[in-house]
Formats: sequence, C-alpha cells, structure tokens
Amino acid sequence: MPKMTFIKADGEHVEVEAPNGLSVLEIAHENGDKLFLEGACEGSLACSTCHVIVEPEWYELLVDATEDEEDMLDLAFGLTQTSRLGCQVIMRPELDGLVVRLPAATRNMM
Repeated sequence: MPKMTFIKADGEHVEVEAPNGLSVLEIAHENGDKLFLEGACEGSLACSTCHVIVEPEWYELLVDATEDEEDMLDLAFGLTQTSRLGCQVIMRPELDGLVVRLPAATRNMM
C-alpha cells in the first residue's frame, strides 16, 4: 500500500496509508483520529480549508494546479510557493511517500 506523511503544525510526523485515486483531503479524513484537515466545502473547490504545503522535493511531481485552484489558494492562510489544496492532489504511484505540511491555521470563508 502506498504511504504518505503529514507534518502537523506542532512538527509531529504522521505516516498513513495513501491509496491511489484518493485525494490528500480524503486520506486525511480517513485518518481523522490522527489528523485534522477541515475541507469545509467537502472537496468541491469552493474554499481553501484543505490547504497543505507540499515539501519541495515532491512539488514538481504534482499535476499543475488549475486556475480555479489557484484562485482558491489566494484565500489560504500562510500561502507558500508549494501550497496546494488537498482536495486537488490525487494520489498516484509516483507520489508514494509524498510529504505535506499542515498549516498552523486555516481561513474558513464559507
């Protein structure tokens, strides 16, 4: 089973199973006992509450963000050069081992 690692705001690393075809948001929700990633719009690309910061060595392996995702990212708290929305990062074999950071806060405008 592919894996990925979430780095929580307090620095704790949480490695979880990351099935291909699921989004980072869905994976976080499946591991809600260990992680919290809000996803207020339930992955419909209408908020920025599933903002994650992809570790630089993984960022280039991602499918490019759409214009709609970039518009939503503009609303994210703590935006970085490697920020993405977790609902838009879909696991595939090349991403086995993906590492993302959870920001210290989110901005929910819904």
